[in-house]
Amino acid sequence: MPKSKVRKKAAYTPPADRRTPVKVKQAGPSHPIYIAVMLGIMVLGLAWLVVNYIAGEKIPFMTDLGNWNFAIGFALMISGLLMTMRWR
Repeated sequence: MPKSKVRKKAAYTPPADRRTPVKVKQAGPSHPIYIAVMLGIMVLGLAWLVVNYIAGEKIPFMTDLGNWNFAIGFALMISGLLMTMRWR
């Protein structure tokens, strides 16, 4: 069987960059209010669950919510944890 021809490829040269490099401004630390809100939301979610366990039957609107109390408490805590990703 005849051998196939080997093609020669030119070496890859990246195109010259015509733009001037742009310096990205470094983001500073998070505002203290952001940190307070982040921690406050996490603590509020934890407090919601604790109050639900301890006195959930005695608070009228918590009895109306039923098992949605768990969703509210965990949603608050998770949103606080998601805020930590933007914390600098």
